[in-house]
Amino acid sequence: MRKTFHISLSSPDEVLFRCEADLIRGFNGLALASLETDSRLLADGFPTTHFHSLLQSDSPTEVMARSRYAYSRYFNAKYKRRGRLAEKRCFILEVDGFYHTLAALNYVNRQGLHHGISPTPFGYRHCSANAYFSMQLGKPAPNTLMPESQRYKYIPKGIHLPAKYRMDTSGLLLREDILDVAQVESFYVTPRNFLYQMNKIGDEVSLKNQKDEPSTSPLITLELIEKGVQNLDLEQLLRNENGKHDPVWISDLELCHLIDDKCLPKYFNIESIYEASQSQRAALYDLIWKNLWKTHRKRTTDVQLKRCLCLK
Repeated sequence: MRKTFHISLSSPDEVLFRCEADLIRGFNGLALASLETDSRLLADGFPTTHFHSLLQSDSPTEVMARSRYAYSRYFNAKYKRRGRLAEKRCFILEVDGFYHTLAALNYVNRQGLHHGISPTPFGYRHCSANAYFSMQLGKPAPNTLMPESQRYKYIPKGIHLPAKYRMDTSGLLLREDILDVAQVESFYVTPRNFLYQMNKIGDEVSLKNQKDEPSTSPLITLELIEKGVQNLDLEQLLRNENGKHDPVWISDLELCHLIDDKCLPKYFNIESIYEASQSQRAALYDLIWKNLWKTHRKRTTDVQLKRCLCLK
C-alpha cells in the first residue's frame, strides 16, 4: 500500500535550474520517475535551487534516484559539468493524517510565494498550484500542444511516453495529466476553500488541527518542509508570506540568463559557467556587482551572485 511522502532535493552552492528549459526538464523527469515506479504525484514546487514533491509511493527513494539520475545526466551534458549534482542525500518525510497532508499540500503549492518569486502562489509557473480546480478558476489546459513526433526532445532518451500525457509547446508535461488532481481537490473540497488555503497567512489553525488528529507525523510547518534545503533564510520565507514581492531584486533565472547568454560569450567566448576558471568567475562577480543596477535597475545579493556563478 502506498504511503504519502514529502521529498525534496537541494543544492547549497549552485543553481539546479538555470533557465526555463531546465525547470521543464526537471519536472518531466520527476513525472516519468513517478510513472516508472507506479507512484502518484500530488503536488510539486520547483524553485531554482531545489525542488519539493508530495507523492504517494511504495519507494520514494527510487523515485528520487530515478529523477535525480535523469536530470543530472541532462544538466551535466548541457553545461559541460561533471560530478554529483546537488546534496548527497535527499530529504524524505512520511506524512499521514488529513490535516497533516493538507498542510504539506499548502506549503508545497506555495513555493513561488515562500521564495519571493511571485506575490501569490499562482504567479509561479513551475509549481502545481494552477493545476487544481483549473476550469472553475478560469485556467483551462492550453489548446495548442506539442506534436507527438516532437515530444522526444523534452524527455530522456529511451523513455516511452504514454499518449494520455499531454505536453505544451514549451515541452512541459501538463500537470493536470500527471498529478492526482481529483484526490488533491478532495482535500480542499471547493475552489473557494482552495483559494483561502493558498492565500491565508499564518498557520495557528492548521497546527491546532494537526495536534488534534491521530498521526505519527510531526507537525507540518514551513520550517519542517524546508528542512532539507541548505542555507535557507527562514525569516525571509515568513516575510514573503505577506506577498510583498519586490521586483527590484533579480531572480536566479534572470541572473543566470545574464551570465550564460550575455557575459560568458562576450567576455570569455565560452558557453558554460563550468568552463570558466575561478578567476574568470570572480571577474564576472565584480563586473555584475558594480553594474547590475546601472544596466538593469536590479539588485542582487552576495549569496545569490556567488550561487549563480558557482563561485566558491
